[in-house]
Amino acid sequence: MKREEVCARIREIGIIPAIRVSSADDAHFAAEAVAKGGIPIVEITLTVPGAIKLISHLVHHHPKLMVGAGTVLDTDTARQCIEAGAHFLTSPAFDRATTEFAAKESIAVLPGALTPTEIVTAWRASCDLVKVFPCAHVGGDTYIKAIKAALPQIPLVAAGGVNQQNAAAFIFAGAEALGIGTQLIPTESIERRQAKRIHELAQRFLGFVKDARSRLELQKDRVAATK
Repeated sequence: MKREEVCARIREIGIIPAIRVSSADDAHFAAEAVAKGGIPIVEITLTVPGAIKLISHLVHHHPKLMVGAGTVLDTDTARQCIEAGAHFLTSPAFDRATTEFAAKESIAVLPGALTPTEIVTAWRASCDLVKVFPCAHVGGDTYIKAIKAALPQIPLVAAGGVNQQNAAAFIFAGAEALGIGTQLIPTESIERRQAKRIHELAQRFLGFVKDARSRLELQKDRVAATK
C-alpha cells in the first residue's frame, strides 16, 4: 500500500485504534476485534512484547488490515518496523531523524507534537499528519480548533484522552482523525475476550466521526449560502 493510499485511508476512516497491552496474544485479539468491528486500521505500540513480529504477522495474514507501528522513537526501530511491513509509523513525540527517514522510505509518518512550534516543526519535516498529544489535557477540542484556525494547512490527529463524550467534538473542531486507546479497546474486554463489546464500541466511534463530519458539511453549506 502506497504512502498516499495509507493517508487517504486514515482520513477516510477517521480513527486510529492504539493497541497498548501486555502480551502479543492480547494485541492480536484486539487487532482482530477492532477490524471486525469496522475499523480496518490498528496501531501496535512497540511497548507490546514482540510487537515487530506481531506487526509482520498481521500484515501477512490480514491483508485488508492497515497496520501501523506506534511509539517509534528512533531510526533503527523505524527501519525494523518498515522491514516488518508496517504501513505507517507514529510516536507520542517528534524526532526529526525518524520522521525524515520514514518520509525518505515513502512510509506514512505521524509524529507527536503539542505546541504550535512543535506542530509546525514536525510538519516541515515532511510528516503526513501531526498527532497532537495529549490534546485532551490542554484544552481538548477547543485547543484543536485554535490550532486549526492558526494553521489550517496542517492535518491533525487528536490523541490522548479521546473518549465517547468528546470524540465528535474533536472532529468538528477540525481533527482529520482520532487516536483512541482503551476507550475503544477496554482492558477488561481484552482480558475477558469480549469481542462483541469492542465491535459495539468501534461502531459507536465510527458513528461519532460520521455525525461530526455531516455537521461540518452542513455548516459549510450554510456559510456558502450566505455569501
